[in-house]
Amino acid sequence: MSATIQVTTFDNEPMLINFSFRRMTDSEFENFCHRNPDKRIELSKEGKIIVMPPTHTETGRKNFKLLLSFGNWAESDKTGQCFESSTGFTFPNGAKRSPDLAWVRNEKWNALSEKEKRSFAPLVPDFMVELRSDTDSLKTLQNKMKEYIENGVSLGWLIDTLKRKIYLYRPAQKVEILDNPPTVSGESLLPGFVLDLAEIWD
Repeated sequence: MSATIQVTTFDNEPMLINFSFRRMTDSEFENFCHRNPDKRIELSKEGKIIVMPPTHTETGRKNFKLLLSFGNWAESDKTGQCFESSTGFTFPNGAKRSPDLAWVRNEKWNALSEKEKRSFAPLVPDFMVELRSDTDSLKTLQNKMKEYIENGVSLGWLIDTLKRKIYLYRPAQKVEILDNPPTVSGESLLPGFVLDLAEIWD
C-alpha cells in the first residue's frame, strides 16, 4: 500500500501519522500493525494513526504491579477476561484503542466469534485503566478516558503517578478525583478488588 504520510511530533505527545488519501480499512490497519510489531499503535475515530513509544522502565515496573494485582483478582473471580496494554479493541465510533489494562465480562467475550477474538475485536471493555507516565500528556489521557466512557466502558481509572491522583470515570457522572489515596476499589463492578497504591506511588 502506498501513501503520502505526514508526521507531526509534539513534546510529550504520541506521533500522529495522517494518511492523506483515505482512512485505512480494518485489514490495512491490522497489516500495518503486523509490519511494526515493536510499536504500540492506535487508530483514532478520525482515522489518524497514533504511534506510541515504549514506556520508560519505571512505568513498566508500575504497570506490571497493576497487572499482577488485578490479574490475581481476575483469576480468583473468574467472571471476566483480563487484557494487557498491547491488546487492541475496536470501538463503536471506529477507534481502535489499547488501554493499559482492560477487563471484559465473560458473556460479552463468549458472544464473539473465533474470528473476532483473533482480530482487534469489536468489543468495549467493562473496566479499563490508563496509567500516566512522565511522558504522557494528562489532557490527552483525559480525552481518551472520555472516549472510553462515551463508547460504553462502565468504569475507568486514570492513575496519575506524577501527581498521585486517580480520576474515576463512570457513565453519566462527573469525574471523581481522589488525591493521594492509599487504595482504590473496583466498586460493585469488580466485587472484592481493591488496589493497594503503595507500590504504584513509590
